[in-house]
Amino acid sequence: MNRGVVLALSAYIFWGIHPIYWKLLKHVDSVEIVSHRIFWSFIFFVIIISFRKSWMSLFNKVKTSQNKWILFVPAFLIGSNWAIYIWAVTTGYIIETSLGYFICPLISVLLGVIFLHEKLRRIQWIAVVVAASGVLVMTFGYGQFPWISLYLAVTWGTYGLLRKRSPLGPVEGLMLETSVMSIPALVYLIFLFQSGSHTYLRAVPTSLLLMGTGIISGLPLLVFIAGSRLINLSLIGILQYIYPTMIFLIGYLIYHESMDQGKLTGFSFIWIAILLYIIGDVHHRRFRRDN
Repeated sequence: MNRGVVLALSAYIFWGIHPIYWKLLKHVDSVEIVSHRIFWSFIFFVIIISFRKSWMSLFNKVKTSQNKWILFVPAFLIGSNWAIYIWAVTTGYIIETSLGYFICPLISVLLGVIFLHEKLRRIQWIAVVVAASGVLVMTFGYGQFPWISLYLAVTWGTYGLLRKRSPLGPVEGLMLETSVMSIPALVYLIFLFQSGSHTYLRAVPTSLLLMGTGIISGLPLLVFIAGSRLINLSLIGILQYIYPTMIFLIGYLIYHESMDQGKLTGFSFIWIAILLYIIGDVHHRRFRRDN
């Protein structure tokens, strides 16, 4: 198997099993978990940037950037995305989070149309309409607007849009973003220690799991970056659906979350939309390659 495929696949599988890790911390308040994730991710990227000797490059890019907001707004987006995701997983909404990452590529396409003036092909429009129908079916059939799914999809899609226009690379961007987020995160963790309501350092397994949140956030990203450089974009587009599929199966098969008729019907619409999107994308890339 191609080395790039192995690396990208490993990253997606690693992301796919994240819910199991967060479930091990379900006894910890989700705000404390995400605060530790931000802080230890910051430490992880400090080590990586130092190892790469990229500090000067990072400082220069930040200093010379004409649109500073593009560098710092993503910190809020990824921070709130992490917070909602961890809260949802630890409180029994794993399937809803999987829906968010299923529809995220379609949200990204729509954002490209709105903000980058990109044009959608007919089959892409059909895929977006079918996905929107799935959301409506869930809202009225399931009886609840899928706000968790849409929030995760929109924040992640918008984050990707801004990062696409940022002069910073993936590691540099996350270094800056976690450094910005680590300030309120550290303030909150200090407050927990002073009030005596902290979980960290009370039990060794929990403490190690909290410290490990930095590694499980940063390591798969480095593996994915290495893999994505070795394979074409169309293959990445197909492989990316592995991790929401795994999240869905983990929620349904391991944690036995409910999957009634309304939710299943809504998911069916989403899966059809994704299939249309993949078919259209693969066909378009083959047409461009042959011509």
